[in-house]
Amino acid sequence: MTVEITTLTENTVSAPGFIAEWGFSALVDVDGYKILLDTGPGKSILHNARLLDIDLKKIDCIVLSHGHYDHTGGLPKVLKHIKRPITVYAHPDIWTKKYSKQKNGTLKYIGVPYELELAESLGANFKLSRKPVKIIPGVTTSGEVAMTTGFEKVDQIRLWVKENGEYQPEEMADDLALFVETPDGLIVILGCGHRGAVNTLIQARKLTGQNKIRLLLGGCHLVNSCDTVIEKTINAFNEFEVEKIGVSHCTGMEASVKMACAFGERFFFNNAGMKLTLE
Repeated sequence: MTVEITTLTENTVSAPGFIAEWGFSALVDVDGYKILLDTGPGKSILHNARLLDIDLKKIDCIVLSHGHYDHTGGLPKVLKHIKRPITVYAHPDIWTKKYSKQKNGTLKYIGVPYELELAESLGANFKLSRKPVKIIPGVTTSGEVAMTTGFEKVDQIRLWVKENGEYQPEEMADDLALFVETPDGLIVILGCGHRGAVNTLIQARKLTGQNKIRLLLGGCHLVNSCDTVIEKTINAFNEFEVEKIGVSHCTGMEASVKMACAFGERFFFNNAGMKLTLE
């Protein structure tokens, strides 16, 4: 079994020529089956794919981890590029109207920056589910991640949703991850991990029946977390004996540096342009 993960969009880049952009997108190739996880905001994905000699016209499906612009904004560009119908897996709440509270107290729209009808007109065939979805044997979405740990919380101070004309704290029920089962353990790929990276690892173990975590990749959403939460997250990763940890995007520099110190060679920064091959 061969799994190749190529990061197409991320806040930072691995080499000159790539475009850095706040957001995330990764191409996950499992024995030739190509899954595009998220699309970033849209400026970098096609450019970086070309630099990597990746033909996005060959992708088999798309998974959207949640309904924020920095993970979904590039979808129309990808659909226009591939020029054919394609299945898009996501949670139904990606279409809720999502907002972020700014320092001055105003609410800024950060949800999907286009309407469902536009994406469908470009070929998107949405498969929306609150439960885990098997994409191919050994590859599943997480479904709604249970809030298990107690110390991991959705940032309901900054994240809001507008429903029936009223603003409510956001639960981020649409926060999905991708699980890949390999003979040597689980690969867990996060978009943002809004409902907690550790909660997601617990979900991965429960859903797949595998305990060994071979790789954790993606955003851990610790950017606004206190030292206690960061330390408890690091301790949990150690207890889970996660073999490799490659953080991205919303993990935050403070948490990333602390992970680098704690995990040494088990840790790496995951940047746009980086390609991992696991056999």
